[in-house]
Amino acid sequence: MPGHFEPLPGGGAAVALDDVEISIIRSLAVQLLELIGPGPAEEAGADPLAELFAEGPSEPPADPVLQRLFPDAYGDPEARPADAQEAAEQRARSAEFRRYTENDLRAGKRENALAVVHSLNELSSAAAGEGGAVLKLSPEQSRRWLGALNDLRLAIGARLEITDEDEADDLYRLPDEDPRKPMVMAYLWLGGLQESLVTTLMP
Repeated sequence: MPGHFEPLPGGGAAVALDDVEISIIRSLAVQLLELIGPGPAEEAGADPLAELFAEGPSEPPADPVLQRLFPDAYGDPEARPADAQEAAEQRARSAEFRRYTENDLRAGKRENALAVVHSLNELSSAAAGEGGAVLKLSPEQSRRWLGALNDLRLAIGARLEITDEDEADDLYRLPDEDPRKPMVMAYLWLGGLQESLVTTLMP
């Protein structure tokens, strides 16, 4: 089980994590939560039901990580529209889509990251002083972990300016003294966890 998820009887998944691995994943999930930010209702200190009716932003975020997590729905960012009118129409459609969906997307990503933090906190408390433990996730927790692991890899990939896996392979060969090396290793490690969890959850 070390280093990868395995299925549990009756559904769900389990993985053995040491204290360092627990700390890394928790820290990354907390950073992701800080980047995503609170929901509109939390920001205003209002009734949480207000978030259900709050409109989201219409413009894409400035941060490249958030751009990767919340991309425009219309138009390939790498492709140039045929003309100015087409570009304007794409921007308008993307703005409309973002206005009515981004808050929900942020809420889902926030809940996934919180699920990771809570389960790791519980694991740390149960295994205090033992150097690590086996994390056991229910099917629902497993799905939340899968979403969070994907978001964490997207975030790290954006910081490393990785646009495809071939670039990640090139980064893997960086010398140890390169300041990007720890992020690259985290990216690859999380990818292995994610892949094993996908396999575990497949019917």
